[in-house]
Amino acid sequence: MLRAGAERAAQGLGLRRGVAAAAATTAVLPPPQPRIAIPERGLHRSPTLGTVVVERWWQVPLAAEGRKPHLKARHRIYRLVEGVPTHPPSGEMELILTQSVEELGVRGDTVFVKKSLGRNHLLPQGLAVYPSPENKRIFEEENRLRQEGKLEKIQTKMGELTVKFLKTARLEVGMKNNVVWELNPEIVCRHFFKNLGVVLAPHTLRLPEEKITRWGEYWCEVTVNGLDTIRVPMSVVNFERPKTKRRKQWLARQQALLQGPASPSPSPPAPTEPTPQ
Repeated sequence: MLRAGAERAAQGLGLRRGVAAAAATTAVLPPPQPRIAIPERGLHRSPTLGTVVVERWWQVPLAAEGRKPHLKARHRIYRLVEGVPTHPPSGEMELILTQSVEELGVRGDTVFVKKSLGRNHLLPQGLAVYPSPENKRIFEEENRLRQEGKLEKIQTKMGELTVKFLKTARLEVGMKNNVVWELNPEIVCRHFFKNLGVVLAPHTLRLPEEKITRWGEYWCEVTVNGLDTIRVPMSVVNFERPKTKRRKQWLARQQALLQGPASPSPSPPAPTEPTPQ
């Protein structure tokens, strides 16, 4: 009986080995998959993805041998030892703009704003990101491609302010009436600087096709950084020489002489005391 049981066990073991060998011979390994290039990661919403070293603010007391230390809530408070520096408790925070923000800058500009503005407005709306090393590399690559002409140019901060100012501006050009004149871009650029304080190059200015040789209402188009074009209304008027300070003072003196000095009003007679009898 023992011999019959051993034979059956040996047969079962051989059967299992045969099935395993057949499975090993019939199994087909899948072909190696080609390596897929991981696309570049987008902008990160967190301050940093690096590793930092921290330590407990409150040291944990030693526990008895063979027992785990008893941790309290204060033992889970940490402070930074090494790594990316965090923002100070008070003051401003550094951000990189992802879109043009009025009075702050354009995409790619590094700005320092109040923490309330950054955390409540810029970061939640996707207008800015933290200046992590990964985000800085992304914007540096954008600037390089933009300088090479592979990306579309964007308006600068000063350019946006200039466009906003010109949309509400009106230019006045004074021309003399005793000479023959014709308005050209150089004259208009000088009046832009003199009257509005805007410095323009003549090639950024476009005037109407017909010649301007008389007074009237016209327009001119200004192109800022080759991106935005604004039409500014322009009035060509008679030139009047401004009166100098000395002439104004002389006119004031002449006006005072014509009016004459004011005569003082007669004072009432002083009361007299009665003479004693």
